[in-house]
Amino acid sequence: MLGRREEPLRRAVADGAAHAVLVTDARDGDAIVAAGPFDIVVHAAGAAESAPFVRTDLALLERMLAANLLTAFSVARAALPAMLPAGYGRLVFVASTAGLKGYPYVAAYVAAKHAVLGLVRALAVEFAASGVTINAVCPGFTDTPLLAESIARIAAATGKSADEVRRSLALHNPQRRFVQPEEVAAAVLWLCSEEASAVNGKAIAIDGGET
Repeated sequence: MLGRREEPLRRAVADGAAHAVLVTDARDGDAIVAAGPFDIVVHAAGAAESAPFVRTDLALLERMLAANLLTAFSVARAALPAMLPAGYGRLVFVASTAGLKGYPYVAAYVAAKHAVLGLVRALAVEFAASGVTINAVCPGFTDTPLLAESIARIAAATGKSADEVRRSLALHNPQRRFVQPEEVAAAVLWLCSEEASAVNGKAIAIDGGET
């Protein structure tokens, strides 16, 4: 497991969710190459910030592109050179329904996630005959710490309670609930399996029917 913060990575090992960790930025392709080679890579790095578009400056856009697109680009560049000659590989990106549709107040984030899906589709076609599959999962609002941070920011900006914001966001999902991380993980595991060998260049929505 790779990430920037050592403490949660070590906790993942202690909990049995990971065997080893690499503390580095996902944009550091050289560090990823040094840790490899890999048969399967799941890119789950990302960040989300919100602001009205008229207050969305280039710095915000650059942060969203760096966290969401540049990390994906760097991970792909680090993983594919070893996968291609091996004739096998699975590369899965955790994107978002924001890569499939628009949402207000997160134009920079939506643009970055659309770009991630563009990268997935381009790479999938380029390497389709290689034995490597490249796909994305696109969760709707998922009950994670990232969502909790977004709820806190919205509550602070609007004066609403966190519970009110949670209920409002859950309404985006026709099932009237948040997606659970385990549901996203199950889709990723399937994409990494042999049964999904013919699935390539797809953006699989996990959103209760929102998109």
